[in-house]
Amino acid sequence: MSTSTLAPGLQRFRHIVIEGPIGVGKSSLARKLAARLGAELQLEQPDENPFLARFYADMPGYAFQTQLFFLFQRMKQVQAAAQPGIFVSAVVGDFLFAKDALFARLTLSDDEFRLYAQMYAQIAPQVREPDLVVWLQASPETLLQRIRRRAISMELGLTSEYLQRLCDAYVEYFHAYEGAPVFAIGTEHFNPVDRAADFETLLERLALFKGPREFFNSHVEIPFG
Repeated sequence: MSTSTLAPGLQRFRHIVIEGPIGVGKSSLARKLAARLGAELQLEQPDENPFLARFYADMPGYAFQTQLFFLFQRMKQVQAAAQPGIFVSAVVGDFLFAKDALFARLTLSDDEFRLYAQMYAQIAPQVREPDLVVWLQASPETLLQRIRRRAISMELGLTSEYLQRLCDAYVEYFHAYEGAPVFAIGTEHFNPVDRAADFETLLERLALFKGPREFFNSHVEIPFG
């Protein structure tokens, strides 16, 4: 299917976010989709977080600093992209601003989270939701394999237990999420990053997507509230 054929179906989505747990392929798919659509690419910038490597080595000790850095970094990114007078045809990103609170609840102590939540509550109303969220899914075992394959040293200590908690947190989050339409994709056997045919299938499904929710090739089936 050509880009021109897809355009009428995809023009509805001016801001598309690719989401999912670490190792699932968010950034790679965002790059590929942005290139196809001629969209601006908005990626997380974990290398700029001075606490991240220490967080992976000592999560309780560095979770709060890590989360605060990401909170303000992501706020600046999404606000910059939404500035009036700056025209872009579309934006494709690899993070949902609200996911910051998801990670905070997962990694912070109760006292830390209460303090974090106060700051988050001041910022969140200033952030617009995207037009579409593409939620990528994979099992913890598959995620662990992909993390080891890409061999980023600070990620190699992640465990399947942590990844299971993260996957469960995403399921819980999207169970109640109403901010934007959600297209959920299982990536165990469907690979739109490395297989051209799968990427074209994804484009076709997104062009036809009516929302508000759809599961495709997913091993996770949850009701939406």
